[in-house]
Amino acid sequence: MAEIDRLKTIVEKLRSENGCAWDRAQTHTSLKAACIEEAAEVVGGINILEHTGDAANLKEELGDLLLQVMFHSVMAEEKGLFTFDDVAKAVSDKMVRRHTHVFAGVKYSSEEELHSAWLEIKKEEKKGREWEDDYLEDAMNEASELINKAKNRKGFK
Repeated sequence: MAEIDRLKTIVEKLRSENGCAWDRAQTHTSLKAACIEEAAEVVGGINILEHTGDAANLKEELGDLLLQVMFHSVMAEEKGLFTFDDVAKAVSDKMVRRHTHVFAGVKYSSEEELHSAWLEIKKEEKKGREWEDDYLEDAMNEASELINKAKNRKGFK
């Protein structure tokens, strides 16, 4: 069994009737703080790696962030919304679409031209879904508030 499948099985068991009451009670909303906190801890792991060369913390924190992705995917699957495989396929397809110079043999004459093409592809992907950007500023503000709460919980000033 691949480790990603093992992780999915573990999360499914935690959320099952005979699993963990706390894990079963979680929702996408209740896990927002954990998701933001784990992303910040990945940044800490990167900083540790850059300053000390020690990758152990980064590996651990990436695992914790992956757990958040899996947890949200399992909860979505329970509601018939999407699966972890759907998430992985969507991001894989996006990377292939946005990297035409790697996957489609397109040649760009400069870094600026490549970046411009990437932005155009991204814009095309969002066509009809521009309204999603309306939520971004509030999400950034909420993320900042969640980070401040996490700092307080951990005793940082």
